[in-house]
Formats: sequence, C-alpha cells, structure tokens
Amino acid sequence: MLIYIWKKRIVLLIVGILAGVTSIIVSLLITPMFKANVVMFPATDATISKSLLASNYQGRQGVYGFGEEEQAEQLLQVLNSDPIRSRIIEKYNLIEHYEIDPGSKYPMTKLFETYKSNISFKLTEFMSVEISVMDKDPEYAANIANDISDLVDTVFNQMKKQRSIAAFMLVEQEYIDAENNARMLRDSLHQLIAPLSFKDSDQSGDDLILQLVKSDPDNGATYISLINQIQHSIPRLTEMRLRYQEARLESQQELPYKFIVENAFPPEKKAYPNKSLIVIVSTLSALLFALIVLIIIDNIKKRLTTKEE
Repeated sequence: MLIYIWKKRIVLLIVGILAGVTSIIVSLLITPMFKANVVMFPATDATISKSLLASNYQGRQGVYGFGEEEQAEQLLQVLNSDPIRSRIIEKYNLIEHYEIDPGSKYPMTKLFETYKSNISFKLTEFMSVEISVMDKDPEYAANIANDISDLVDTVFNQMKKQRSIAAFMLVEQEYIDAENNARMLRDSLHQLIAPLSFKDSDQSGDDLILQLVKSDPDNGATYISLINQIQHSIPRLTEMRLRYQEARLESQQELPYKFIVENAFPPEKKAYPNKSLIVIVSTLSALLFALIVLIIIDNIKKRLTTKEE
C-alpha cells in the first residue's frame, strides 16, 4: 500500500493541497461562535414550613441543603420549559438576532430549532446542571446564560405558588371552621353557666362537670356533652392552626431553587469553528477518498486489460 501511495503521490499531493485550501476558505466563511457556561446545583425541595414548624427536630428538613438527582432532573425540566424559552426569546428578540425571516415558511419552527442548537442543558457527573449558550456575540452568550439561571427561581416559585395558594385557601377555611366551631361550643357553655353563681375559668374538665351537674342537674347531660366536645375540639384546633401556619408560609415563600457555582462571563476565545481541526479532517478525508477512487479506477483498468487479452 505504501508503494502504491508513493506512486500516486503527485495526484494525492494535488488533492491534498486543493482540499486544504478549500477547507481554509470554508472555515473563514463560517461565523465564529462563542460559548458561555453557568454551573449550578439544585437546592433541596424542603420548605420553610417543614424546616421551621416541624415539632420533631429530627424530622426537620434544611432549606439550605443541596438537592439530589431527583431535584437535578426537575431543574433540567424547568430549564427546558416553555416559560423560560419564551422569556429569553422575547427579551433578546432572538428571531431577529438569529436572522430568521418572520415571513418565511415555519419561522417559529426555525427559531425553536436554532434556540435548541445554541442553548443546551446537561446533568454533569457531579449532579450539577450546566447551562451552555453558543452565540456569535460573546456578550449575548453570557447574558443569556445568566438570565436563564435567574429565571429558574422565578418559574419554580410561580409554579409552586399556584398550588400553594390554592392549598392555603382550603386550609384557611378549615381552620376558620374549626375556630368557629370551638367558639360556638364555648359560647353555648358560657350561656348556660352565666346564670350560675360560679366561674369556670379555673376548673378542670371533670371538676367543672361535677360542679355544674350539682348546681344545675336538669342540664347535666347538656353540660357533659358540651364540655366533652370542647375537650375534643382542642387537639383538632391545634392541628389546624399548625397546618394553617404551614400553608401560609408555603404561599408566601420565595426561596432559591439552585446554588450558582459559576456564573457566565463573556468568552474571549471562540468555541467554533476550530479551523485547524476543520482543515486537518477535511484534508485527510479528501486524501482518503481520492485514494479509494484511485484504487477502484486501477482495478477497473486491470480487469478491462485482462478481458482484452
């Protein structure tokens, strides 16, 4: 093979020179692209209410911890969501920046495809999430990457707030009903006690029942029923008060859902194209193709010569 290549060195040399010159010209015509990166870790999905209001210390979840793979996957889904994409497209007027004609066929499809090819998100081996933005303008690349990372908290909080506000309204109504019920029972008992000559503020449940039955035996059954209902309503009201406080905190919280490890900065060197790599790969490919063609041509010539003989 080496002998054959040496014999064809003139042809291969010409092909190599032509391929090299052509690839250099092509690489010069390609618009250089700059790459900016943001690296972040997902935050734990613990909430303020669970962290601050949990009665059992061991059951508390820290709101400042790093998330795990599940939270990282959720972070990726949010980064790929339509709200973030739409805001970035609108803020940076990407349809014009990417030089897409609005009057062309399927302009939005072209816009989304260009967005997807220039802006990507991936999960690293360390469970962090990397935002990569390629753009012909290094300032644009850095600004878009940083804005996307900033939008994560906004979108996360909006999504969770919709559910938390609805949940808070339901819990609030239950809490109000529990309070009203407890107040109604107390008022009913006080109305019955009012005509009597003693006060119930310092009486325990059993003592109070005994005193009331002695003082007013005709309403003894009513006293027993009301006091038992009041005693049973206290744990329920306490539970509902805690749930109400948790739901209120959930509906009001604005927590960060990521930890930024590395912000994006305008890159100084272009990431694409790699002119040297283009020239080397193109030249070697052209030489290999030329060699294969030469071998095929020579084999065909040999067969034709053999048939003629």
